[in-house]
Amino acid sequence: MVKRTTKKYTVGIRIWINEEQGHFMGIGRVRLLEHIRETGSITNAAKAMKMSYRQAWQMVEDMNSRSDKPLVEKILGGKGGGGAKVTEAGEKAISLFYKLEQKIEQISNELSGLINL
Repeated sequence: MVKRTTKKYTVGIRIWINEEQGHFMGIGRVRLLEHIRETGSITNAAKAMKMSYRQAWQMVEDMNSRSDKPLVEKILGGKGGGGAKVTEAGEKAISLFYKLEQKIEQISNELSGLINL
């Protein structure tokens, strides 16, 4: 006779925020914004995420073009060199994403309790 164990299942959900023309933001882009905020640099943010500068820059450009206001602004070089900063709109986007994620996680946890196979 085979002993059966009770398995626990959970519902997992990933969040993407889409704009009319396509993908706007997901957790990867949020983390990119956070790294830019922390480092003041797209280059250093890309390195922290193990991606190319070109890929990070394209993601920033894509988010900026899909948003009503830029999420990241370049800081032109000078004595200390250039860089980048997350704008107020970018900070709002990060905050909104995590609020949505928290709400959806609550719903996901509730749904997980319904699974009994």
